[in-house]
Amino acid sequence: MKRFSTLIVLLLSFMLLMAGCQQAPKEEGNSEGAKEPAIKDVILATTTSTQDSGLLDVLKPEFEKQTGYNLKIIAVGTGAALKMGEKGEADVLLVHAPEDEKVLVDSGVGINYSLVMHNDFIIVGPENDPAGIKETNTTAEAIKKIYDSEAIFVSRGDDSGTHKKELGLWKEASLDPKGQKWYQESGTGMGQTLNIASEKLGYTLTDRATYLAQKNNVKLDILLEGDQSLLNIYHVMNVNPEKFDKVNAEGGKAFVDFMVAKETQDIIGNFGVDKFGSPLFFPDAGKDK
Repeated sequence: MKRFSTLIVLLLSFMLLMAGCQQAPKEEGNSEGAKEPAIKDVILATTTSTQDSGLLDVLKPEFEKQTGYNLKIIAVGTGAALKMGEKGEADVLLVHAPEDEKVLVDSGVGINYSLVMHNDFIIVGPENDPAGIKETNTTAEAIKKIYDSEAIFVSRGDDSGTHKKELGLWKEASLDPKGQKWYQESGTGMGQTLNIASEKLGYTLTDRATYLAQKNNVKLDILLEGDQSLLNIYHVMNVNPEKFDKVNAEGGKAFVDFMVAKETQDIIGNFGVDKFGSPLFFPDAGKDK
């Protein structure tokens, strides 16, 4: 009996020893086994073009897979997105109105301000081009022809980055279309504005990415492109947690880091190539602003 008891003790000791040698399981988290974020939701306020083009449909699951965060996207146009940041209602911003962005950065609300990508704006309109802008060489010439011909022009009218750009183009041409019957404001995002312009056989200013993504759903042609004044630049920044207690500082910074990472920049550079033969956005992280 004594010998049997000794064998039992030895067996139990061996089992305990083996259990102690086993590696502790990793904490649940992202695909690389990183620790689960303390605050999982990250609120991204952004322009509608990043949503309507389909880019965020690709980037969102990749970000969540890599980091373990849940990305809550609010696509409201750059003006509204910047106001959300100014009030501390978002953790991170992805926008395309550099002059207005600078105000937020200079105030200390926007931090980790980083160049992400660019594409361009284009003027689209009906195939018959009633204002005759297809033969013009500059944006100023084109919008003057629209103004003089009183052809329908559909503006976003929503304080978005595209709307801000459009207003700047009228100003540069020393023209003010406000109050004119032919100048109509949609008050909606880019996708819906394209639909309205198509239905009314009118012109509108759009980012190229959204137009290409919606091209098969509208009867609008590219009538002016390539002018230097139509460059469309996107930046990302997170909202300063020192200004607002509720901001998810780590989550916002994680999204900024994700957007400028080489792997993400490669995704951006390849987005749209399979469908359109060229990218809808061009990666710019690390380049001079």
